[in-house]
Amino acid sequence: MAISAYIGIGANLGDARAMVEYAIEKLRSLPQTQFKQASSLFITAPIDSSGDDYINAVAALETDLDAQVLLEHLQVLELACGRERPYRNAPRTLDLDLLLYGQQTINTEHLTVPHPRMTERAFVLIPLLQLDPFINVPGKGPAHEFAPIVADQSIRKL
Repeated sequence: MAISAYIGIGANLGDARAMVEYAIEKLRSLPQTQFKQASSLFITAPIDSSGDDYINAVAALETDLDAQVLLEHLQVLELACGRERPYRNAPRTLDLDLLLYGQQTINTEHLTVPHPRMTERAFVLIPLLQLDPFINVPGKGPAHEFAPIVADQSIRKL
């Protein structure tokens, strides 16, 4: 039975817009997965980091892949796009985060779902709410209730 999954997409090195658009296109071809929709692209300032502004989006999928296997596919795509991890929150060519996996809560060494900071980041919440204004974050409640918390973060539609 397919599970709804939401993927956060971001980039701020090189042609960030092209990279986010490329990632969205590649998500369409994941195995055992149906691409549902992608949010608009948004421009956001880095948070707890440096470098150029980010281009961000969120994609909605229906997948039969296990959460860990889905994460592995995302990481392969990141690496294929030149992703490096020299330090925490380093600028990146491509960042793909598994934000939500159905209504599951997952906490393993390599994967935490819901993404731990998703309710604190406008670059996640705004595109997510564009896709589903009534989406629920497991263990936290309706995502729209967190919008006031991120209201002071710079975000604009591309």
